[in-house]
Amino acid sequence: MPTKFGEFTLHAYKSLVDAEPHLALCCGGIGERDDKGATIVHNEPVLVRVHSECLTGDIFSSMRCDCGQQLNDAMYMIQAEGKGAVVYLRQEGRGIGLHNKLKAYSLQDQGLDTVEANIELGFPPDKRDYGIGAQILRDLGLRKLRVLTNNPKKVNRLEVYGLQIVEQVPIQVPPNEANRSYLRTKKEKLGHLLDET
Repeated sequence: MPTKFGEFTLHAYKSLVDAEPHLALCCGGIGERDDKGATIVHNEPVLVRVHSECLTGDIFSSMRCDCGQQLNDAMYMIQAEGKGAVVYLRQEGRGIGLHNKLKAYSLQDQGLDTVEANIELGFPPDKRDYGIGAQILRDLGLRKLRVLTNNPKKVNRLEVYGLQIVEQVPIQVPPNEANRSYLRTKKEKLGHLLDET
């Protein structure tokens, strides 16, 4: 699949527990099979981004979050590296779904922050699960990762599934007036490693 960042091979994964397919955008031989159909295992550390779907940010370029810019930056960085993968997980709104995410937006407009809004709706602050993402990474032949993320909990959750995280690579987006409060909440309440807020 040619993109403005470079060419990726796109893989779709269907899960037994999710209706929507998860995706992997790969380059540099990641996800390739040998002549017997077995996955080619990469033993060296590979740059990856495990990205949770954000329709508003990824598709509509919402300034309310940093998701779309993080995805673009990750695709650019992986292409610049010449090898890597973006695993795109269909868990909108930190796992609460698009409809509930829009309800959370409404609560944020009334003064709650993103964590408080999720809790008000009866959800944990972050409901995402990375088990399927870890399975996808293993199926792509990856064992050692350099993970593009600001979220230490994502690193911990991937390690639980037997992947070796050799580096957490920051992927920070400068704040704007629309997302400054959101980024501050991610830093202060969710533990994200952010410089500017």
